[in-house]
Amino acid sequence: MKRPSLTRYEANGVTLLGDLGRPGGVTLAFTERTGGVSKAPYASLNLGSHCGDDPASVAENRVRALAAVGAAPIAGRLVEPRQVHGDHVVVVRSADEAELARVRAEAQAGADAVVCTAPSVPVLLCFADCVPVVLVAPGAFAVVHSGWRGTFARISAKALAVLCDEAGCAPADVSAYIGPHIMGPDYEVSPELLQRFVEEFGTMVNVRGVLRNLSLEAAITSTLESAGVKPCQILDACVSTASHTDRFFSYRAEGGTTGRHAAIAYL
Repeated sequence: MKRPSLTRYEANGVTLLGDLGRPGGVTLAFTERTGGVSKAPYASLNLGSHCGDDPASVAENRVRALAAVGAAPIAGRLVEPRQVHGDHVVVVRSADEAELARVRAEAQAGADAVVCTAPSVPVLLCFADCVPVVLVAPGAFAVVHSGWRGTFARISAKALAVLCDEAGCAPADVSAYIGPHIMGPDYEVSPELLQRFVEEFGTMVNVRGVLRNLSLEAAITSTLESAGVKPCQILDACVSTASHTDRFFSYRAEGGTTGRHAAIAYL
């Protein structure tokens, strides 16, 4: 598989970061916050349905986002989990209506990663500082929501194991995309939490050398490399949501009332 890359581009008024090479037959993109209809403080392409925005605006924004990634004809098959900062992984193996109903029920019961091997089923997870991770294998993908709890629980490695099992491949065959999130220099946590991460992942998660700023991206990269993903196949967008609220939503930088951007993928 080719080395992963991300290109910033606009489609139908929506700004995206995506790999235009469609690795493994997968279309993937991280949305930015512009191009939607939501009003402040959710302006404008808020894709989150549980943050206080008008449901009609969210529905229209999702129509626009899915159309921007070329998924308008399959939008009715969308799988979107209720994210709970856990480590449950949902698997989508078929676009059959009954199977999708079962998968959606499981996802809405609480999940933070979706592995998909079924063509023409778009998957969408929402973010506003937590780390979006998209894993791509030949003919399969996973979308992962990794906040500090999920990162500590190594949810990316768990999703990787499920993805490899479902796709019949090795971790070395997988590419990983770490999307926009709150990066270490902007992410101050308690000394106690940072110490837990240092003990679990090593000193590279300690950004400033004092127990203050936590690099989730370093912990996730370490997790994926330890699980067998080649370092050259891991790409970090290196954009901090907290420092770029003109482009992305940030729960921390915007006082807790804000919208959600998304990671979207489909075969």
